Amino acid sequence: MHDGGVEQLAEQLREAGHRLTAPRRAVLTVLAEATEHLPADRIHELAAAHTPEVNLASVYRTLQLLGELGLAHEVRLGDGRGYWELAHGEDAYHLHCLRCRSVTHHAGDTVRQVRAHLGDAHGFRAESVDLVVHGVCAACQHEA
Repeated sequence: MHDGGVEQLAEQLREAGHRLTAPRRAVLTVLAEATEHLPADRIHELAAAHTPEVNLASVYRTLQLLGELGLAHEVRLGDGRGYWELAHGEDAYHLHCLRCRSVTHHAGDTVRQVRAHLGDAHGFRAESVDLVVHGVCAACQHEA
């Protein structure tokens, strides 16, 4: 995502009644430019490289705020850490390779089907669904 995308996110932040501080802009920029899911400490490292006043506490506060506003999303990959990305529609699910640690998004109606099944078969109304499938990607399978 380019700076126009960051400006769009910044506008959404302001519309929700929040100021766009330098640390918040730095975190938004890191997330917008990321090519992978990032833990908070890596986001801090990248943000502080360009905006020295960014500290780890401000990164955590910003990520929490972005999550509450639906602008960013935390994914748990099973190693006890949270990995952050810009929010995307719930129609995407994550494939996590246990060997190379890559995480890829795939669109489809899988999440919709899970929601429907939970509601129809179990009477359960899912508030949110984060579907992560752990396995081995095609590239790593060929290396074995």
